[in-house]
Amino acid sequence: MAIRIGIIGAGNIGSVHAAQFSQLGELCQITAITDVFLPLAEQRAKEYGIAEVLASPEALIQSDNVDAVVIGVPNQYHAELAIQAIEAGKHVLLEKPMGINADAARQILKASRSSDRVVMIAHQMRWESVPMQIKEQIDRGELGHIYTAKTGWYRRKGIPGWGTWFTRSDQSGGGPLIDIGVHMLDLALYLMGNPKPVSVYGATYAEFGPKRKGIGTWGKPNWEGIYDVEDLATALIKMDNGSTLSLEVSWAVHMDTDNTPFVHLMGTEGGASYRGAQGKLLTEKFNKPMEIPLSKPENDENERLRLSRHFLSCIQEGKQPITSALSGFTNNLVLDAIYESSRTGNEVKLDWNL
Repeated sequence: MAIRIGIIGAGNIGSVHAAQFSQLGELCQITAITDVFLPLAEQRAKEYGIAEVLASPEALIQSDNVDAVVIGVPNQYHAELAIQAIEAGKHVLLEKPMGINADAARQILKASRSSDRVVMIAHQMRWESVPMQIKEQIDRGELGHIYTAKTGWYRRKGIPGWGTWFTRSDQSGGGPLIDIGVHMLDLALYLMGNPKPVSVYGATYAEFGPKRKGIGTWGKPNWEGIYDVEDLATALIKMDNGSTLSLEVSWAVHMDTDNTPFVHLMGTEGGASYRGAQGKLLTEKFNKPMEIPLSKPENDENERLRLSRHFLSCIQEGKQPITSALSGFTNNLVLDAIYESSRTGNEVKLDWNL
C-alpha cells in the first residue's frame, strides 16, 4: 500500500520535497499540503496534483489520510510540529537542523524514543554520489582509522534573506553555522564513522551582515528586519576516540573560494577528498603517492530522490534511517557548543544527558 505523505510548508524546500516524492508514485502518494500562506499551498497542490490543501499544520497532522509528515518550515517551529506529529502516530521527515537548538532537538529525540515511528533528518548530502563512493571504501577499511578531518563551505557573497527569519537568531538559531555548517558537520561525522563528539572550541564572526554586505540571491531581503547572527564560524571538535574535526563555514568572506562544500578525511591507510561533484581517494603504494579520481556518474539520480526513497523504505521495513533523530541531536549539540565557546572564549564539554 502506498504511503500517504503530507507536507507542512509550501516554500522552496517544501516544493523540493514535493517534486521528489511525486516521482515515487509506486511507493507513495502526496495527499495533503499546508502553509501559513494558503495560496502558496494551493499553488503547490496544482503543480504536484495534491488532493487536499489543509488550513493548518495541526489539521494535516491529525488527518486520517496522512501516514507521514514532511516538515519544511522555519527552524523555530521544528520541535513543536515534529513532536505533535510523532505523538499523533505519524512518521516524520524533518528538514535540517533538527531543532533551533540542542534543547529543542533533545525533546524531539525523547519523543522519537517513546514511539515506533520513523523520524528522519533530511541531510541530503549523505546521498550524494561521491560521498557514497567514499563511504563504500571506508566501510571496506581502505582508509584505516580516520584520525582527523577538515570540512567546510565558504560562500563569498551568499547571505540569504537579509532581515527575514534566516538572519534572526530567535527564529533560525544562528547563521551559516546552523544553516550550511550543519550539513558539513553531519556529513563529516558520518564519513568518520560517527565518533562521539566530546568537546568543542570555536569562534563566530559577524563582519558583513550588520553592514548589509555579502548579500546573496536566496530569499527576498527585508531591509526593515533584523540581522543578529554570524556570517562566519570556525571550530575544532574532539571525539571520544581521539580523532578531531575542523569545521569552517561562511555566508560571506573576502577569500579566494569557489563556494563549493568540501570534506577532507585523513586515515592511517588512506585519505579521501570530496569537493562538490568531484572527489579523490588517496594512498601510498610502492613508496609513491597515489590518487584515484571519483565523480558523479552521468545518469545518476539525484541525492534528494535517494533520500526520499530511503525514508519510505525505513517506514516499510521498520528500520532506523541513517540520518536518525540521534544524529540530528548530535549535530545540534555540537552547534550549541560552538556558539557557547564563541561567547565564552573557552573550550566547551558536550552534555550528553537526555
